[in-house]
Amino acid sequence: MSEIVMPRLSDSMEEGTILKWLKADGDPVARGEPLAEIETDKATLTYESDAAGVLTIVAPAGETLPIGSVIARLDGGGNGASAAVPAQAATEPEPEPEPEAASQPQREPERRAGTDAEPAAPPQAAAPPQAAAPPQAAAPSTARPDGRVKASPVARRLAREQGVDLHQIAGTGPGGRIVKDDVERAARSPAAPAAPPPPPAEQAAPAPAPAPPTAPAPARPTTVAATGTAKGDVTIQELTRTQGLIARRMAESRATIPSFELRMEIGMDACVALRGELKALGGDVPSYNDMVVKACALALREFPRANGSYRDARFELYGRVNVAVAVAAADALVVPTVFDADRKSLREIARETRALAERVRAGAITPPEVSGGTFTVSNLGMYGVTDFTAVINPPQAAILAVGALAPRAAVGDDGELVARHTMNVTLACDHRILYGAEAAEFLARIRALLERPLALAFA
Repeated sequence: MSEIVMPRLSDSMEEGTILKWLKADGDPVARGEPLAEIETDKATLTYESDAAGVLTIVAPAGETLPIGSVIARLDGGGNGASAAVPAQAATEPEPEPEPEAASQPQREPERRAGTDAEPAAPPQAAAPPQAAAPPQAAAPSTARPDGRVKASPVARRLAREQGVDLHQIAGTGPGGRIVKDDVERAARSPAAPAAPPPPPAEQAAPAPAPAPPTAPAPARPTTVAATGTAKGDVTIQELTRTQGLIARRMAESRATIPSFELRMEIGMDACVALRGELKALGGDVPSYNDMVVKACALALREFPRANGSYRDARFELYGRVNVAVAVAAADALVVPTVFDADRKSLREIARETRALAERVRAGAITPPEVSGGTFTVSNLGMYGVTDFTAVINPPQAAILAVGALAPRAAVGDDGELVARHTMNVTLACDHRILYGAEAAEFLARIRALLERPLALAFA
């Protein structure tokens, strides 16, 4: 018998949520067959089985487990008995002998847990203390014993953005779990939960995402911690899973990486001219940031340590050049990856970066697309920022911060004052693997490629 554990679907993943099993307990599973939909802090991915056998489900849909936790088992034989019943009924040990109970085990214990104040009432009757509206009648099936609403991480994030109260939604996912479609349907409904505030009894429940119903714009879950202080009213905003991950990784970077920075000004007149020619030819026109990505990729091929990591008193040097590009998402920062950027043309990089940015902003990015980066480019030039220092994304060795491209006064070849397009960049390096002289040569190579960009167009 082989165990299936919660997989690591991205470099930054720490835990995952099983949204849905695509196979039933006792089903035969072939190698490479879709097994489950797993949600991480960044995306939802279909996980494929890496072995064949008969499936025994250990962790039911809706469970959030750390990486390495056993979620199922595969063996060469077995019966068709459901393993979802004992897994789900850890707090409800009574067996369900009826044959028709196979469709009930994931919902029934939760309903009982949510209605233990009125054990004699059927599950649908547990709603009277709230309002008599039909959506609230199903609310007990989405509540945990501690009063928290059962919802997927994506549904929670979407509810915060749309200002939807999860307490007012009937979940259609496994075990009554609220999923993304439920929130979208509620947001579209004219009678959606943007209505009067919930009654005091419901407000007292420690729900994680009760957005203020009267907010005119998407709201974050907040709690008023204190009033009338010297700083005014204190409001606490809970972090999303992505924000919590960013906070931990950036703190880890600052605390563990001895970094240093190198700054350089790059003449971009030739890149401006090249982009104008490519634009005249039509097709996918690369941005200046795409040119920076390509220049970094070619330079990384020549400087292996800049394309590596320091781990456990050793250097890890990677055979592929994968340049990650920082993209601003809703209240977060996502860093999708352009794989093998050194082997792709400028137009291919342009198409790929645009598609990645669109998927990030649509919330459709997948874990493989945000993992595997060996170097990162972060650009704030579009906001008019002239230069800044970016925080290294561990375990990478360096990150390039790109400022605004603009015409600036410069001294010409004959000593006259001329206007030239220039751009400031800052390279932050991990001194454990990338030393000062080598980092300076690496940055100078990036500048040389951008100041004579024909190599970018034909490499």
